[in-house]
Amino acid sequence: MREHDLVVIGAGSGNAVIDDSFAGLDVAVVEERWFGGTCLNAGCIPSKMLVYTAHVARTVSEAGTYDVDAELSAVRWRAMRDRVFGRLDAEREEGRRARREADFVTVYEGTARFTGPRELRIEGPDGAVDIKARQIVIAVGGRPSVPPPVLDSALPYETSDTVMRIDAPPRRLAVLGGGYVAAELAEVFAAAGSSVVIVEKEKRLLGPQDETVAERFTELARARHDLRLGREVTAVAGRPGALRLGLDDGSTVEADMLLVAVGRVPNSDRLNLEAAGVATHDDGRIVVDAHQRTTAEGVFALGDVCTPVPLKHVANREAQVVAHNLRHPDDLIEADHELVPAAVFTRPQIASVGATEQECRDRGLDIVVGEARYADVAYGWAMEDTTGFCKVLAERGTGRLLGAHLMGPQAPALIQPLVLAMTLGIDAATLAKSPYWIHPAPTELVENALLDLDLDLWPRA
Repeated sequence: MREHDLVVIGAGSGNAVIDDSFAGLDVAVVEERWFGGTCLNAGCIPSKMLVYTAHVARTVSEAGTYDVDAELSAVRWRAMRDRVFGRLDAEREEGRRARREADFVTVYEGTARFTGPRELRIEGPDGAVDIKARQIVIAVGGRPSVPPPVLDSALPYETSDTVMRIDAPPRRLAVLGGGYVAAELAEVFAAAGSSVVIVEKEKRLLGPQDETVAERFTELARARHDLRLGREVTAVAGRPGALRLGLDDGSTVEADMLLVAVGRVPNSDRLNLEAAGVATHDDGRIVVDAHQRTTAEGVFALGDVCTPVPLKHVANREAQVVAHNLRHPDDLIEADHELVPAAVFTRPQIASVGATEQECRDRGLDIVVGEARYADVAYGWAMEDTTGFCKVLAERGTGRLLGAHLMGPQAPALIQPLVLAMTLGIDAATLAKSPYWIHPAPTELVENALLDLDLDLWPRA
């Protein structure tokens, strides 16, 4: 049985652990499917490339708002798909090639399962191989969750893993789920010409978002799609290309294609973790401490298989933490998940960081709320935006920023000053009054939301 110094299971963010500082070690990477992981191949990168195209199409369709005469002839789906995945597939193969050519890295392509403490069996196209390692990093990510009514039907369905690579958009698309994946992909297919029905068990789309964001986004989405909210799918019938979804209120949805986007589950159940002594939470996430160490000696984990915040930028940060801690066992650093910003690349775009207003209420916090509209700043006039806003939450008496939520153009960029302030402990008054805010620029939206806070901290004239 060959022994390596380090084995990384998963070549998504796990691949980022290995750099030239490990060149003096015997390192191995195990990957069963996609070099680059979900993000590169079927997640955040291709979805945003497709969403951006959808936004361009929407801009052309709405050009009359800006006194521009333009007509959208078509979104050329197959050409768009091939452009996106032609680039990303090449990136994936370049990543595989670079790892195979590295002098200190052995690449195993196949499925890994633990056979004992820090011992693995890898089932690949050329058979099985057994290896062991002094240290192991588990970075196998997650997969789309599919509810029983869909599985039991034995009828075809798509997930985010597959739907972006289809040959043509369906005439009628049913989307099961109301989270950010469902919202973004609904945007893509609506722009490509599909009629979209969204079935969501909650009363609003994007339920975990701040209540103001969720409410206003849901109303905007209602004007574009057929929303079946507060409903669950109880059965899927029909035949391929002509599906019939039965809902719990007795109604039905007819669709040519079903996209399941109800969430994701960690891939921990595929590793035989019991043999390794690696514990998991009830939801399947691997238990890790602040240093990304599992319950088994010498075994670390990172990314969606363990993190409470399954986002790519979190997985990348955890990879940095693991890389440091592997090299410096006497000087461990921690992964901090307290203030993780997130974005939804719909139209309008959404961005958030920190607590929502409902979370502040539930925690009994004494807060003040500031809000500003795009329609009230000069650049908002230029964009003719009538629905976007910025909402900030601060602690009464101190001005400590607790949360921020934006909906509108460039929201993922506009939130960054608030992310920086919250991370560095800059209070609302200091952030609003100390730096210059460019006029006229979209960032005035953030300034105005801060100034709208009813605080006793503002200097009096």
